[in-house]
Amino acid sequence: MSTDEPKFGIHRPVTVALAGNPNSGKTTIFNALTGARQHVGNYPGVTVEKKEGHRSHKGLDIRFVDLPGTYSLTAYSVEEIIARNFLLHQQPDLVVHVIDASNLERNLYLSVQLMELGVPLLLAFNMSDVARQRGLIFDIPLLSQLLGAPIIPTVGSKSQGIDRLLDKVVEIVQTRAMPVYRYHYGTEVEQQIGRIVQQIDAHPDLARCYRPRWLAIKLLEQDREIRQEVQIESVLETAHNGIRHLETIYGDEAAIVLADQRYGFISGACQEAVKSTVESRHDVSDRIDAILTHRALGLPIFLGLMYAVFQLVFHLGEYPMNWLESSFHWLGGLVASTWPPDSNSILKSLLVDGIIGGVGGVLVFLPNIFLLFLAIAFLEDSGYMARAAFIMDRLMHKMGLHGKSFIPMLIGFGCSVPAIMATRILENRRSRLTTIMIIPLMSCGARFPIYALIIPAFFPEHMRGLILWGVYLIGIVLAVICARLLRKTLLKGQTVPFVMELPPYRMPTARGLWLHTRMRSWHYVKKAGTIILGISIVLWGLTSFPRPSAEQLEGLDGEQIQSALLRHSIAGRVGKTIEPAIRPLGFDWKIGTALIGAMAAKEVFVSQLGIVYSLGEVDEGSAVLRERLRADYTPLQGFCVMLFCLISAPCMATVAITRREAGAWKWALFQWAALTILAYGLTLIVFQIGSIISKI
Repeated sequence: MSTDEPKFGIHRPVTVALAGNPNSGKTTIFNALTGARQHVGNYPGVTVEKKEGHRSHKGLDIRFVDLPGTYSLTAYSVEEIIARNFLLHQQPDLVVHVIDASNLERNLYLSVQLMELGVPLLLAFNMSDVARQRGLIFDIPLLSQLLGAPIIPTVGSKSQGIDRLLDKVVEIVQTRAMPVYRYHYGTEVEQQIGRIVQQIDAHPDLARCYRPRWLAIKLLEQDREIRQEVQIESVLETAHNGIRHLETIYGDEAAIVLADQRYGFISGACQEAVKSTVESRHDVSDRIDAILTHRALGLPIFLGLMYAVFQLVFHLGEYPMNWLESSFHWLGGLVASTWPPDSNSILKSLLVDGIIGGVGGVLVFLPNIFLLFLAIAFLEDSGYMARAAFIMDRLMHKMGLHGKSFIPMLIGFGCSVPAIMATRILENRRSRLTTIMIIPLMSCGARFPIYALIIPAFFPEHMRGLILWGVYLIGIVLAVICARLLRKTLLKGQTVPFVMELPPYRMPTARGLWLHTRMRSWHYVKKAGTIILGISIVLWGLTSFPRPSAEQLEGLDGEQIQSALLRHSIAGRVGKTIEPAIRPLGFDWKIGTALIGAMAAKEVFVSQLGIVYSLGEVDEGSAVLRERLRADYTPLQGFCVMLFCLISAPCMATVAITRREAGAWKWALFQWAALTILAYGLTLIVFQIGSIISKI
């Protein structure tokens, strides 16, 4: 075969566009690639110079087009419009982005936009010699993996790397490789992009003309050219609503928010794969990051902030919580007073003990939940949570997890269901499954009412924040250990690195904080008004029936009657049945009965205890429940209850979503069984050792 014949069966000239910032050395690379075989003219209708050249390499005829130098594809200038229109409408076989490697972060902004456009992409790190002289060391394989595009170092002025660049051009054109688009704009922006994409997909003609995701991003950026071409009212209206929402949340223009997110992605990539850099942006965010993401100080600062959040939740939440307690107790008393004093009405018991006692026992913790979500929203909107992810990334890698795993794990502190759904951002299935398995160990908001009931019952005020912080920390440590074990056994495989997005710090807007906190708190209220209401009624039935005969109750006082009714009920009998198995944990049949209800939803544990103790008609509410708990159990037993509820099998909703996201019941059942066994084993060890120590 002649060396001039195509080696890959491509018999047509292929088009390769060269893009890059002004002064990136793009023209030098173009000259090195094409030599004397160049043609210079102007683009139609403008005075901008158009350069084309040809080169044959390994039998492949390549047409190189030198696009005008541009910093972005936002289409504000003539050069940007020409470059973007060429990429959109001429559809080159490959884009070679020539980057000034000594000024990496600024140049990579265009790379991100090229990735968004969905063109086959090759990055030429030009001026690599200058970068080395400035002390920059690139981990090329890692950076290529993070950016999702191959990288070839070049020195255009010395024609270094040109042959390797040509080899890679031929390889990509033959394989038709596309960039692996890995950038995620964050929950708020992605939600708006998703809504616009849905509208675009509903119009096939529009979806065929543009990549839907790219088009949605351009509409959010209010790109003039694109808005003129999209004349579909539903699409434009959805984009307009998305822009307004983002501006409300972030207090800034949507286009600026998107730009900041891109720079955050780039900054994170450089922190991962560029060493000894002197090119970083030395702005306020960088100066703050020097402290908050410090290798030694970052983790203690993060843990300290979480401790401060828990102290805030307990101290500020106590006052509105007491007010709600009094309100529900007044309501229960009012309903109870409508019945004759000697009445033993089933309807009265259902309303007072089942509905008001059950749902009210959960809703009283709404102030604490609201404050917890408010604090998390502040840390998220300010940009700190992205730094927390960066800090935890080192730990994630040691666990064998993808760095992005921290994001769904963080969401897990609110609710396991959306957290498990958020694992979709992980491309690697092993990392995703591992993350799904350990998310229930992140102490969700549903467990908070259990802590808020037990901690004040057994521990002095000055220790409450510390105990709560410790419980959350135990869950994190267990998650680390379990993830490590899973990646060493059932889910072996290599961890795929990723870019930590580091957006600039912002002062959260009041409107944005309110929207985030309200949405999450309302989800909790809806659970109390629907799922927990239903479960409370079912549990009331289980604790009320079957009823003993009148002869069996004869001669008993009020409390003895309530106790006899419960012992005789289905729930009491089940609790009694499992009592021998849970006694080594420090639990009795009352706690066992409440744990049965918590299998459906963790919050139900509190309302179930209220029903177990028959406190629906008392005036003091949960204060009385705490007194009863103090009378029946020790602080060690109280801590063991929290430990067991932290680790044990997730709620039914979590089991269902695990089955859906993991794709098989075996993973959901494995998660349920493994966490239950782990909870039993650790609680057994803690209670037995604690009991021995207490006797010394």
